[in-house]
Parts: sequence; C-alpha cells; structure tokens
Amino acid sequence: MKKITFVLLVWIVSSVSVVAQQKITLEEIWGGAFRTKGMDELNAMKNTNQYTVLNFDRTSRSFQIDLYDFATLEKVSTLLDTKNHPELKSIDSYTFDAKEQKILLATNTNPIFRHSFTANYFVYDIAAKKISKFTEKEIQEPTFSPDGNKIAYAFENNLYTVDLATNTETQITTDGQKNAIINGITDWVYEEEFAFVKAYDWNADGSKIAYIRFDESQVPEFSMDLYNQGLYPAQSVFKYPKAGEKNAEVSLHVYDVKSGLSKPILLGNYQDFYIPRIKWTNDAAVLSAQVMNRHQNNLDLHFVNAVSGTTQIVLNEKDAAYIDITDNLTFLKDNSFIWTSEKDGFNHIYHYDKTGKLKKQITKGPWEVTNYYGYDEKSGIIYYQSVENGSINRDVYAVKIDGKSKVRLTAKTGTNNATFSPNFQYFINTYSSATVAPTYTLNQSKTGAPIKTIVSNEGVEQKLAKYDVAPKEFFVVTTEKGHQLNAWMIKPKNFDATKKYPLFMYQYSGPGSQQVNNDWNGTDDYWFMLLAQQGYIVACVDGRGTGFKGASFKKCTQKELGKYEVEDQIDAAKVFGKYNYIDASRIGIFGWSYGGFMSSNCLFQGADVFKTAIAVAPVTSWRYYDSIYTERYMQTPQENASGYDNNSPINHVSKLKGNFLLIHGTADDNVHVQNTMKMVEALVQANKQFDWAIYPDKNHGIYGGKTRLQLYTKMTNFIKEKL
Repeated sequence: MKKITFVLLVWIVSSVSVVAQQKITLEEIWGGAFRTKGMDELNAMKNTNQYTVLNFDRTSRSFQIDLYDFATLEKVSTLLDTKNHPELKSIDSYTFDAKEQKILLATNTNPIFRHSFTANYFVYDIAAKKISKFTEKEIQEPTFSPDGNKIAYAFENNLYTVDLATNTETQITTDGQKNAIINGITDWVYEEEFAFVKAYDWNADGSKIAYIRFDESQVPEFSMDLYNQGLYPAQSVFKYPKAGEKNAEVSLHVYDVKSGLSKPILLGNYQDFYIPRIKWTNDAAVLSAQVMNRHQNNLDLHFVNAVSGTTQIVLNEKDAAYIDITDNLTFLKDNSFIWTSEKDGFNHIYHYDKTGKLKKQITKGPWEVTNYYGYDEKSGIIYYQSVENGSINRDVYAVKIDGKSKVRLTAKTGTNNATFSPNFQYFINTYSSATVAPTYTLNQSKTGAPIKTIVSNEGVEQKLAKYDVAPKEFFVVTTEKGHQLNAWMIKPKNFDATKKYPLFMYQYSGPGSQQVNNDWNGTDDYWFMLLAQQGYIVACVDGRGTGFKGASFKKCTQKELGKYEVEDQIDAAKVFGKYNYIDASRIGIFGWSYGGFMSSNCLFQGADVFKTAIAVAPVTSWRYYDSIYTERYMQTPQENASGYDNNSPINHVSKLKGNFLLIHGTADDNVHVQNTMKMVEALVQANKQFDWAIYPDKNHGIYGGKTRLQLYTKMTNFIKEKL
C-alpha cells in the first residue's frame, strides 16, 4: 500500500511538472493558438442608444450585422444575414447612412497600400430588407450623402456620385490618370504618413463636395519587380517622393452638386505645402482646411466660404520641431471647436470659438491626452483617454468643458479604451494589461462603474498559464548619462539570479512610438517568451524620441534621427551588462523597420557592446525614405546632409565585429529593398561577413502562407547559434 501511494505520488508530481513546463512553439504562435476574442467591427449607432457588431456563423458560413442595446447588452435584432442574400458572399466592412436606415457593405476587398483598397459594394435597405448593387466597378472610399439618397466614390483617380433612386451616375472629375492626377484620394505618401485615404467630404446638407486634387506628374517614380508565377517579372511603378524630392502639387476644390461645377479654392501664397485634413463645419457653407508648410512646423487652420471661395485663417500653430496631425478637430453645435495641441509641452485639449479665439485649455498637466472620444452637449462633459496614471498606461476620463470636475472612469491599471453610446450614458471599455487578456465591459459614463462583462479571454490566460513563462516586469532604467527610460524585461520562469543569461533586446524607437506599454501580448511577445524558455532574457527600452512623455522628450531627436536613440540603446545595454545575472558578452538586439535601422546602427556603433543583431526591413539611409515622414524630423537632405549621413548605418559598416542578419521583402512599397541592397554593397566592400534573407514579392510586413513561420524560425535559429 505504501509503495503504491509513493508511485502514484511520483506520477502526479511528474505529470504536474510536465504540464508546468509546456513549451511555446513557433507553430502555435503563428497558427493562432493564443488568439483572443473581441467585438469585430463594433459600431456605436448615432440615433439610438445601440451598437452593432459583425458576427460570423461557422455553421451556416454566413455573416450577420447584429444590433445590441447598450443598456442591457441584449441583441435587439439581426439587421442583415448574408445567408438570406446569396449575391453577398461576405462582409469585410460596413457603414450606415446618417439616418441609419441604409448600410453600405464592402466585399471582395483588394488591398492597394497600407490603408487603401478597392472593393465591390452593396447598399442594404434595412426596412425593405433589400440589397442592391449601385455599380459593377471595384471602387474606393464610397460614402453616403447626408440625406442617404446619393453615394460619392472614387474610381481610377476620378470622383463620381450615384443617385440611389434612379441609379444615375455623375462623373465629378475627368482628368484622373494613374501616376499623374488623383482626385479625392490621397497619393502614396499622404496615405502612409498622414494616415488617410478619402480626400473628399460632403457638406452638412449634401449640396457640395470638397476634395483635394493631387498632381503627381512631376513626382519621381519608384519601380519594384514582381516575380509572381510568370516567365518574366512584372513591374509595379508608382510615384514615391523621397526626402528632398518633388512632392505632388495639391489643390483644394469644391463641387456644387446642383450645378455640376467645381471651383478651385485659393488658400493663399503658399509654396510647397500640404493639405493634411479637410472637414466641413456644421455650417454647410463653411469648410475647414488644414495647411502645413513642407517643414511641417507651421499649421494654418482655414475656414473656407464655399459660396464665395474666400478663406480666413482662424488658428495658427508653430513649433520649433514639427506638428503632429490628428483627427481630433471636432465642431460643436455653435461651430466652436475642440482642438488638441502640444503647444504647452504636452498634448492637451483646447476649446476655441468659431472665430478661432481660445475659450479654454480644458486639460493641463505633465501628461499626454492620447485619445479624444467626444463631447456630450447635454451635460457639457468631454470624454478622453490619457496617460495621467503613468506613461505606459491608458485610462478614460471625463471633464467639464470648463476644465473642472475631472473624473477617472477606469479603475484598473493597464490599457483602457472606450466606445461611448450615442447619448454618452454608457461606454464599452476594452481593458488589458501585461497579465490580463482583453476584456470588454459595459460601464456607466457618470462614474465609470462596470455593469456587465461582455467578452473576456480567461481561456487564453488559463492556456498561457500552462506554459513555462513569466510575465513582463516593468521598470525604469537610468543610464550613466542620467536619462530615465521606460523598460520591460521577460526572464525565464526558472530564473536564477546566481546564473549568467544572454540578453536579447527589442525596440522600435521611432518618433512618438511606444513599445513599453502595459497591455496584453502581441505575437512578438509570445516569441520573446519562447526565447525566455530557451534561456534568454528579453528586454525592451523606449529611449529618447519615443512618445507619451512630453514634447521635449519626443522631439529632442530633431534633425538627428538615430543619434540619441542609438546612444540610449547602447547605454541601456551597458547598464544591463552590469547586472549580476546578465552575460555582458552575449547581448543582442532586434528591430523591424525603424527598429531595423536602429539594430543595425547599434551593432555597428556599439560593436563592443552588442554581439548580434537582426534587422528586418530597415531604413539604411533616410535619403531613401519618403519626404513627409523624413523631412518632418530631418528637414531635407539638401539642408541637413550631416544629419542624414552621420547616422546612416551604411556609413558605419566598417565597425562591424559581431553577427548580423539582414532581412527584407522585395515588394516593400514602404521601406524599399533598395535600402538593404545598398547596405549589402557597403558591407561587401568593407569585406564584412553577414547573413541575409530576401523574401520575394513580400511587402513591409513580410507575411503570407508559411512566410512568418519560416522567418521567425530563421531568426530563432540565428539567435541560438550566434548569441
């Protein structure tokens, strides 16, 4: 009996040990084993206190747009089910008209660049339960007119409207031409760096459409070989203004729907300028347009009289470095407006009257507003998100428009993000932290009190708990120069402080970015946990130039991208190397895009600190990157040649001592493979040995099929062999 008990006990202990020591695999990471549940295409209604979610029924293989009540979270109805409409095979995205009586449905989406795509569109009449197709063309950016009776859209660089009652199509512009003229849709560089595609807007009564016209005929072309499956490669040729090169010439126009005529708007005596946003005010005759100089350190907010064509600058903002463009401009009923600005050193909310006179700075303090949610006219309360509770965290707040009676509405430390009901009575809060998977709850807006959990992901937490992993530890690392930098570290679960571990550092480091943030795991985090299971410590440091710690911290890298950021990573590595449990002779660094620019520089310039580096899709000289992004931080190469060249890793290849893996996709329309080819040639001519991998026809994300699995297997093996 005693012997049986002992054997049983040994079996139980060993079984528990096996479960506790379960190892993460790359196949699990890239096969979606840790995927979380969410609320797909969550859309708060405007006219009723309800919201919609796009659901998928795996049994019937059909999509549903379901309507829910904010107060009860109960499903009110299914507005649309694709199984009842065989012509609609799937729903990729959807939008409502202003009255919320019709739904515009996108299907068969074909991506163009990062945000842009073409698709087939249908209109669904909710009351009649009828679906119709208003065009057979694959179009871009369709939107309902305010009365819901027309739709405007772009096709092959021209703008159109269609009357839904008569199905009559009207062509607004006729001069659209590939790689020459674009109407109402942004060019490549606006899309990538100002983060918008739809460059047109209906006015409040649907009588006019304002749009931006891009003349990119003089912009230099970039070409990429596409290998595909054919006998001969094809070429993708598109306009891409590199730093210091010719930008598209932009102009603002207003189209009158009744007369069918467009008029150009003369914004003033600007030279080489941008129009990064247009938006109609609540007055159907007044359009707002933001105009920036090429250096992006001077912004004028124009109010345009659409009838007379005259303009007035109601707000001007200047900055010693640059001004970030946002979508926070919000017009209130009296046409006063909400604006966000870093002008006091931190990003805050301001209220201006309709003439541009400042009424009140609503938020103030040594912390950043990170999201503006909206204004409740009835209560006079503004809702926003900020990092007031620590720069790695996000919380939801309410404050009176006079700046008084501020209330923190979210209690849990981590990352909180809100979707408010139309009457601002409730909000759906999405919460996560480094230890808590995304949870969706219904909360009261007055106090923030949670009412009910909608979606949770305890299953993912429980699954991860079975693996031999430890969570991130957040801390502040102080360099020898005295810079205090946010950081996290992942240690092996069986960490022993008396042992020496190799250190693998990860960073991105780009202006205004953040990698040290208190939210749930991304796919890279599971990879870092996998490495920790194999005996590595993984650390991440947000150096100077990163975001959410004030303008001076973010903008100190101006005209010197790569100088202070590289210095901080090297200095942080030196600090870590002095830890008793870090093997200072085995420190590596990894980064993608800007992070690849950084990891290359760190290995070259910090050759005595870093043993190994991996650079994926790196910028290797800012001379090869686009005008808007690069010049925002560097001005032009003609003005700042030393800033471009002194910090280019190409010019430091002779210092390489360690192990270097360089990776790029040949169809990267963003950071061109040219960057890697130039680096390769410099390394070859310096007689330096290195490893590299090229991914045919893969863009900046390097994905598709087994690509990510193969890529991360290659990087994992490289780390195990070289670090």
